Formats: sequence, structure tokens, C-alpha cells
Amino acid sequence: MPLHKGPEQPAKRPATVNPFYGEANPVSGMTEAPPQHRLPDGPLPPSTAYQLVHDELMLDGNSRLNLATFVTTWMEPQAGVLMAECSDKNMIDKDEYPRTAELERRCVAMLADLWNAPDPSAAVGCSTTGSSEACMLAGMALKRRWTKRNADRYPGARPNLVMGVNVQVCWDKFCNFWEVEPRLVPMEGDRFHLDPQAAAELCDENTIGVVGILGSTFDGSYEPIAELCAALDELQSRTGLDIPVHVDGASGAMVAPFLDEDLAWDFRLPRVSSINTSGHKYGLVYPGVGWALWRSAAELPEELVFRVNYLGGDMPTFALNFSRPGAQVVAQYYTFLRLGREGYRAVQQTTRDVAMGLAERVEALGDFRLLTRGDQLPVFAFTTAPDITSYDVFDVSRRMRERGWLLPAYTFPENRQDLSVLRVVCRNGFSSDLAELFVEDLGSLLPELRQQQHPLARDKGAATGFHH
Repeated sequence: MPLHKGPEQPAKRPATVNPFYGEANPVSGMTEAPPQHRLPDGPLPPSTAYQLVHDELMLDGNSRLNLATFVTTWMEPQAGVLMAECSDKNMIDKDEYPRTAELERRCVAMLADLWNAPDPSAAVGCSTTGSSEACMLAGMALKRRWTKRNADRYPGARPNLVMGVNVQVCWDKFCNFWEVEPRLVPMEGDRFHLDPQAAAELCDENTIGVVGILGSTFDGSYEPIAELCAALDELQSRTGLDIPVHVDGASGAMVAPFLDEDLAWDFRLPRVSSINTSGHKYGLVYPGVGWALWRSAAELPEELVFRVNYLGGDMPTFALNFSRPGAQVVAQYYTFLRLGREGYRAVQQTTRDVAMGLAERVEALGDFRLLTRGDQLPVFAFTTAPDITSYDVFDVSRRMRERGWLLPAYTFPENRQDLSVLRVVCRNGFSSDLAELFVEDLGSLLPELRQQQHPLARDKGAATGFHH
């Protein structure tokens, strides 16, 4: 979560309250608005408190039109009811809420089967608050296994983790928090993610693992996990170094099993030690829930698992968080039960079809060049064509926001900082009708943008709504 500070100066104006929000008398008790940066002296009627919060939140963007986020923005009403019924259940209290714990166990078993674990009953896993926590847990397991293998050299030797420069920021956080050296494979030319051979060349005796991304957030492309494993197999044959792979499948691990069944990226590859995904992305659940799975108990050191006598029961747990609601786990089980394999396949195929069709429509406008086409993740990135000099992607993002669309514009990292792009994330609920409206709005802006003398967005950092 972002860090926030208190106000630098007192509010210049108090909040205003509609007199009709008074419970019975529209004047009584409404003579002074509640403060915004300190606790009020007394309580408010629930309807008044609700309306104050509700009205302020109307100024937020429409989540359904947010093309920056991978996070689920629509679920069926029945899922919402289940989540409301479980919002007061503390997920960590397995003894008090054994059926919620059982649904979590079933979800892990379903994912182990979906990701082709050699023995799904031997795979171990847990729910998390999202992929960021799942990645942290996977990284911790990699580091602990490495330190046990190198007890004679650690803590003198510094462990490192190899990954592409395109990884999500949670991996930078992991390396910072757990004192691991990040070794980043840069982008080169039109390759916007990790190169397997370059990754293998960065490995040495201090490498705890290599991270492969099944669905880069920069452009929606899959990293070549099988080729990465093959490069590490060859490295082991030459040097004896046995480097495990963790697959960050935040998005793709809930897309590829249904749409790309022949693609080898999961536990079918013996070098893949662990996988994570976000249930609240293409797992089709509201935030926040993630999942982390290990091939077997051997990949998750026992000393990382805490067994706590909590509220009357022995509870094994592996998590950075402790108390959290069971609602999202219940919603994940509901969605697995509701859709099944064929339902997920239909939903994800529809989303991919929308993405690919929209990418073609954007390309047909003539002002843009596609980097990806939505044929892996239902995500595509595009930039302005070489002959477009009157405006840039940041101008497009700003003008589309005026129409209600949150269309992120951002610059690529080291080695391709010359490249600034727009990215569209298609999710369940972003229909072909909405895609048609998006193209109409984008096309209607182009005549005016073409008449500009030069791009108007000076501060590129402030111009983008995307912060990787």
C-alpha cells in the first residue's frame, strides 16, 4: 500500500452537509459539519455518515472504464452476497471457521491440478492477500533453500535473484526487504521481456532462483518459461549449478491453462519450483486474493511454516499477514465452482477476442503502431506511429481521461527508455460494446490532436496514470 502523510495545513474549508441528511429534523444537529482530518467529537447518524462518504467517492474514476488495472471490476451479485456474508470471518482462525479453511484447501488442490503438479496431493500452497505477498513468500522459500545449501558460506556470500527488468515492483521490494541482489536482464530492441540465455549467464553459485513472468504487465506478453528452463538445464550440465525457477503467473496462470493448453510453463517443467497467481486478476475475484503453490513440501522449508496455538487450535501458517477476511477466498471457490474449466475457457476466450479485435481497430486508425496484439494476455500495448509528431501517448492518455477512460501511458525501462506506450487491459466485463465506444472516442480525438504544434505533456511522470 502507498504511504500517506497527514495534511500539511488545516483544511481551508469544512465539509458541507445537505440539511436533508438529518434523521428527522433537517436543522437539528447539522449546524456544524464534521472535521475531515481529526475524529469528530461525537457520532453521526449512519445515513449521514454513509452519504458523506458516498458523495466524495463519486469523484473516483469508473472502475469498469479503467484500462490500466488488471484487477477484477465485475462479479455476479451472488458472489457479492457471499462476500458480504463472510466479511466478518477471520481467515486465519481455522479452528473457528473450519469450512472457510476447507474451501481454501480445495482451491489449492484445484490449482495444483490445473497447473499440472506431478502429484497434486503432494503440492502445498496457501492463499494470500494478492500476488505481491505470494511473490514475497516464494522468494523467501527460494532464499531459505539457498542458505541451507550454502550454510558454510552464508551470511558472507550475498544471494542474488535473476529476473527481467520488466518484473512487477513487488520483486524489487522483495530484494530490498530480504537483502537479495537483483540481477536484471535488460530489454533489447523489440524484446520487451527476459531472454533465457541472458538470464542463465547472470546465474552463479549465489543465485537463489530465476523468476519467469507469465504475462508481463508492460505489454501482456508471456516470457518463454520452457526455454528458460532449458537454458538452466544446459547451465547445470556445464557447471553443476541447479537453479530453480519461480513462475510469476499473476495474470497468465489463470489464462494459459484454459486458452494455451499445449504451452509448457507450469509444473510439467521439472525446474519449476513454485507458481503464484492473483485470484483477483484473471482469477475473476474482487481484490484482494492471491495464491502461492510449491511443487511439493520439499520446495517449502518447514522452518518457514509457523504452527500457532491460536483461538483453541493448532494452525500451520505461512504468510506475511495474519488476520484477514475470508470473503475473497470464499469468492474464489464460488467462481471455481460456478465456471469450471469450460466456463473459464469461455470467459477468457471472449476477453482475448475483445482484446485482439480492439487492437486491430486501434491499428486501423493509422496513427498508432502495435507492440503486442492481445493474443497472449488479453492485453496490448501501442505507441504513436513514426510520422506522428504533433502529439504523443501522454496527450492521448490525458484526452481520453476527459471522456472517462483511464488509459495508462508510460515509458519503458532501461535500454528502451526511448519508448513510451499506451496499454489496454481487457477484463471480463469489458465487452465488445465498450470496446466499440473506446475506439469511437479515441478516433474522435485524433483530428484535434493532429492539429497540435507539438506534444503538450511536459512532465512525463505526472502525465501517466500507470505506476509500475
